[in-house]
Amino acid sequence: MSWMVIKRMFVSGAKNFTRGGAVSAATVLIMTVTLAIIASLIFLSALLSYTLNVISKKVDVSVYFVTTASEPDIFAVKDQLLKLPQVQSISYTSANEALSAFRERHANDQLTLQALNELGGNPLDASLEIQAKDPSQYESIVKFLEASPALSSDGTSIVDRINYAQNKEIIDRLTLAIRATREVGFAVIILFALASVLIAFATIRLAIYTAKDEISVMRLVGASNVYIQGPFIVAGVITGVIAASIVLALLGPVTWYASTKTVGWFGGFSLASYYADSFPLVFAVIMLSGVVLGSVASILAIHRYLKV
Repeated sequence: MSWMVIKRMFVSGAKNFTRGGAVSAATVLIMTVTLAIIASLIFLSALLSYTLNVISKKVDVSVYFVTTASEPDIFAVKDQLLKLPQVQSISYTSANEALSAFRERHANDQLTLQALNELGGNPLDASLEIQAKDPSQYESIVKFLEASPALSSDGTSIVDRINYAQNKEIIDRLTLAIRATREVGFAVIILFALASVLIAFATIRLAIYTAKDEISVMRLVGASNVYIQGPFIVAGVITGVIAASIVLALLGPVTWYASTKTVGWFGGFSLASYYADSFPLVFAVIMLSGVVLGSVASILAIHRYLKV
């Protein structure tokens, strides 16, 4: 196919889009709404990922040691755990730090503080708070501790208890929520993609139908199928590019305004900041979606209804 033929298809496609008038405007409007929905799903996915990440950081497994455990022995256990690929980070809380935190939490509870003072010592244990890379990995970390009990230099176990049993239900629910969010999000994206093709298909079909007589003449004079389809595909791509440009232009002020109202609700997540930081990704997804939806809908419409 020569460059001249390609140029003519692009020129014809641009003319078809311009001559479409109200039909082209309606197609752009519907495509804009469709791409706006896709953009909303992108931001919703980012918000859910941020929220789940924040929740994940608040869930951990704590290993409490006997009061006679020495810090070198506890740090030896910490070093062993840090070698596990499932472990993200570990923080150490000494017995004195645990006691200070306990006093702060019960600063207004004089009975509790009085009972603590009467003990004449520190009854609280030192502990390690383990943060896993993924909530589903806590169980394997606990199994490692149970299979290889931490021992002190004299051979006795220094682990008092592990609070995994108390947190297991929360961890399991969080793991299920993460998996369900990913699966539902993927299903919603597929659903809206199919709906977008069908909507664009219906509007572009109308534009093709108005040029049916012109296409019949082109076929009579021997025009190839590619030459006939080309201008409509170009018009579909133009529709997608214009709709994507409108959505990308509107996302700036919309995300800025939404951020001023919702950043507190979303736990510090700013839609405007996310849009600015992820603009190349959002631009690529929205623009590519517009081009693909417009061209695919045009191809399906001309094949189905004109039997080219």
